[in-house]
Amino acid sequence: MQVTDPLGDMLTRIRNGQMRRKTVVSTPASRLRRHVLEVLQSEGYIRGFTEVQEANGQPRFEIELKYHEGEPVISEIKRVSKPGRRVYKAVRDLPRVRNGLGISIISTPRGVMSDAHARDQNIGGEVLCTIY
Repeated sequence: MQVTDPLGDMLTRIRNGQMRRKTVVSTPASRLRRHVLEVLQSEGYIRGFTEVQEANGQPRFEIELKYHEGEPVISEIKRVSKPGRRVYKAVRDLPRVRNGLGISIISTPRGVMSDAHARDQNIGGEVLCTIY
């Protein structure tokens, strides 16, 4: 089945898995999803992820969700730039999520990174999603 917004689909799977208190959720693999998962892991929002091959040969990511005292670490995850409406920001206009308590994931010419890392490198780009 073709998905029009693969990143939005992955974020929804994470959100739904945490609502049901799942320890692991699965999503089809892609390079963009891998880069976003690497940022989520480095920022401490997920435990980790592994790539597995399905029986039909399609790669999938198994995402290990993270909980703190029984509550999900991610309390809010939103897609900002969508296929119908792309959102680009210069470095000075990058949004601060919950006054710096959350992060934005930015796709820049130098790769996918958190908003803090993009500010350090003085580079803007497409705001993919926000996490708090």
